[in-house]
Amino acid sequence: APKIIIATGARPALPPIPGIAGVPTLDSTSLLALAVMPEGLIFLGGGYIGAELAQMMARMGVKVTLVCRSRLLPQAEPEVSEALTQVFRDEGITVHDGARYIRCRPGAAGGAVLTIEVAGKTLDLAADHLVATTGRSPNTDGLGLVEAGIATDKRGAIIVGDDMATSRPGTYAAGDVTDRDQFVYMAAYGAKLAARNAVLDGAERYDNAAMPWVVFSDPQVAGVGLTEAQALAAGHEVKTSVLSLDNVPRALAARDTRGLIKLVADAKTDRLLGGVIVAPEGSDSIQTLALALKFGMTAKALGETLFPYLTTVEGLKLAAQTFDRDVAKLSCCAG
Repeated sequence: APKIIIATGARPALPPIPGIAGVPTLDSTSLLALAVMPEGLIFLGGGYIGAELAQMMARMGVKVTLVCRSRLLPQAEPEVSEALTQVFRDEGITVHDGARYIRCRPGAAGGAVLTIEVAGKTLDLAADHLVATTGRSPNTDGLGLVEAGIATDKRGAIIVGDDMATSRPGTYAAGDVTDRDQFVYMAAYGAKLAARNAVLDGAERYDNAAMPWVVFSDPQVAGVGLTEAQALAAGHEVKTSVLSLDNVPRALAARDTRGLIKLVADAKTDRLLGGVIVAPEGSDSIQTLALALKFGMTAKALGETLFPYLTTVEGLKLAAQTFDRDVAKLSCCAG
């Protein structure tokens, strides 16, 4: 074929813990296929999938332990990780962060035992199953990519350019098999670009600068753009604004002030670079910030924009105003 598009997806990755092959281990698919509710589960990894499923199973009455090598939602802002970890612990979920996996072994009465090290102490954790939520591996094994001259990264994911082309002329790739964003809507977006560029000789480019993402925990976590660390690494002189939800009227009215909003902006130009919302309705609010980033809005302009009162999204305006004032001292709608 003159043009080829590789879209073979990815599969759940099993972490290389000694003994893990000999204990009952689930992934996100087999967990949801269980016919009997387990008494206890140990989740390996605190990323998007691990956070969502761990809280879901805990609310179904399962004793849940979540083990992270770094922290909960490690790619998000540290304030977000801290806030969601506290929520989980308040709900009875045991969270071990900064842990090192040592080994796995079968339990005396069945199930699995995971040995970890945390803060210099060794712990044995027991449960009916381990749940591996430590990422996904691209389905590139056996495709003959080396022979074809198609470059991959250290995970085995196909490296593509902004046009979704691989290192081999005429061959494109899209979705989770690539080194691009692993979200269903971004996979579809990349596939559209690959198809148009391959078949129609187009020149469309992959652009994720204003790509929103959501973790469907409770409260939800939603973000877009650069984190503070990413903005600093990109060479920006950064300023940040962090607003707790007890300053947002909607949260006060709903009597649920778990969460925060953090905005990141360029200190020289005031242009917004990114932000994250931790709130019960965060997923429905993040698109406003995505549009603000897409069209180069400044923090001052966002803070001067009219928002309807008693909405979660109004928190974006208050967070923007927090760059240079204490919004707790403002009367209702005074901003």
